[in-house]
Amino acid sequence: MSLAGRTIFISGASRGIGLAIAKHAARDGANIIVAAKTAEPHAHLPGTIYTAAEEIEQAGGKALPLVLDIRDTDAVEAAMAQAAEHFGGLDILINNASAISKTPVEETEVKRYDLMHDINARGTFFVSKAAIPHLKKSANPHVLTMSPPLNLDPKWFGPHVAYTMSKYAMSMTVLGMAEEFRKDGIAFNALWPRYGIATAAIEFAAADADQLKHCRTPQIMADAAYEILTRPSRECTGNFFIDDTLLASAGVTDFAHYRIDPSRPPRAGMFLPDDDLPPPGAD
Repeated sequence: MSLAGRTIFISGASRGIGLAIAKHAARDGANIIVAAKTAEPHAHLPGTIYTAAEEIEQAGGKALPLVLDIRDTDAVEAAMAQAAEHFGGLDILINNASAISKTPVEETEVKRYDLMHDINARGTFFVSKAAIPHLKKSANPHVLTMSPPLNLDPKWFGPHVAYTMSKYAMSMTVLGMAEEFRKDGIAFNALWPRYGIATAAIEFAAADADQLKHCRTPQIMADAAYEILTRPSRECTGNFFIDDTLLASAGVTDFAHYRIDPSRPPRAGMFLPDDDLPPPGAD
């Protein structure tokens, strides 16, 4: 199955994983809605919705850049309607926008807590809700959310409970909506990386720039997302996929090209169970 002619709404698509997914789909000739707040260049982070749209079109797709703050539910509904009208429908939603602040309780400021929960939990829920009426009209509708499996090991709560709560809220949205809309044939799945992904945002936040050398490129998430989005929606819903495990199940055996520096050991990710081991050749 190809993504040619499919219309994909991606939140936070101006850079990083969102842009990598968009460019991969663009190679098939997909239509991409680049929905993000970045209309003007950031002081420290590269890319805007307009530069992302240019890259998508250079890759072979069509792009509609929309300035959008997903905390504004009225604006979200208007953006969905505009996207569906512009491209004649909507087939796929990627919930990629996310906020992170990994702080212990006593260091967690109210504004940081509210930002994470407004974007991660509330944003994912209401962006998905706004997409559903349009997705019901698609022949193969998918919603893919960048969130982790629901692992209740206390070690993932103690150091940064506010962040963990917000990411798990995204995952609970996947779990609940997959069941509620199963009868409508809308697939709701989650995708999460095993190891750290080298993005500009991570580079900006990292105390040690050397950390990026231990990461994988965003392309592994883009390749994994493509594998999910090209599956029949009625046969693939309610899953919490891990990038390399999914790709290995699809026949991928060479993971070295995803590494920033193959000579460095990979940087451990978050939220995976201790017994979830990488596939052969992935580490």
